[in-house]
Amino acid sequence: MRTTQQMSITLPNDMASMVKAKVNAGDYASESEVIRDGLRALVARDRAVEGWLQNNVGPAYDALKANPSRALSADEVRSRLSAELAKAR
Repeated sequence: MRTTQQMSITLPNDMASMVKAKVNAGDYASESEVIRDGLRALVARDRAVEGWLQNNVGPAYDALKANPSRALSADEVRSRLSAELAKAR
């Protein structure tokens, strides 16, 4: 049984050139390998975002819902962000 499926895709010229350049530079053996690697990176990013949502955003939302006094006003957020930015400079 085959574990692959042939597809035809259309890319903007700049992306197609990028794929060909990766192959011509010897980074990949074929255009298919470039696309597969890009899809693997997309899956990894999606998993990272999902993990962040489940492990950080969800619990923060639940904590805020349980104790609304933890909420900051927009002005407080701006002030804290400005202070952080000033420290970073």
